[in-house]
Amino acid sequence: MDHILPGDPPVAVSLRRSARARRLSLRISGTDGRVTLTLPLRARLGDGLAFLREREGWLRGHLSRAPVAIVPAFGRAIPFEGREVLLCRTEGGLRLEGDRLLMPGRADGLSGRLAGFLRAAARDRLAAACDRHAAALGRRYRKLTLRDTRSRWGSCTSDGDLMFSWRLVLAPPPVLDYVVAHEVGHLAEMNHSPAFWAVVERLCPGHEGPRDWLRAEGAGLHRLRLN
Repeated sequence: MDHILPGDPPVAVSLRRSARARRLSLRISGTDGRVTLTLPLRARLGDGLAFLREREGWLRGHLSRAPVAIVPAFGRAIPFEGREVLLCRTEGGLRLEGDRLLMPGRADGLSGRLAGFLRAAARDRLAAACDRHAAALGRRYRKLTLRDTRSRWGSCTSDGDLMFSWRLVLAPPPVLDYVVAHEVGHLAEMNHSPAFWAVVERLCPGHEGPRDWLRAEGAGLHRLRLN
């Protein structure tokens, strides 16, 4: 359920009821700027909306400082492998030429086609890095899955299943390589002990730099909106 807070500009607020909530709370997502008002189950909607209006100044102040979303359109740039590429319409096939991503078709289907391109590019690069690091480690992984996760960039199960966010293809290649080395390292050490970090350093020397980049800039990878 959504509520539109009137003003300039109007703000879409998702209303959520939670059995665990003991009080009203207002949250702005650090990844995509979405606003959520959480109400306890027995709270009155009117009280929740009054709470929202009381904090409108605080809300708008934070939103004004939030990163601007990137909505794909021909003539606009998007992040790809740590640089900006310009989306250009073409009558030919989809291809990357330098800093231009040439895409056929109509503007109203651009987001879907772009999502397909980015996911395919991410799978190619992630699979290659997984194969390389697993071979260096002398271990095998079972399968590779791509998702659009907000809480983590990758994971490794005890069965050897690897999962990564496709948005890693938007980051500089050393960042993608570090995340893969991190998760593949769990095939040998399912922990974050000194032994594990020694494995990561062996697979990805100087991993601290990409790790620091991801901590500082990673949230910005969610600015690209594909829905």
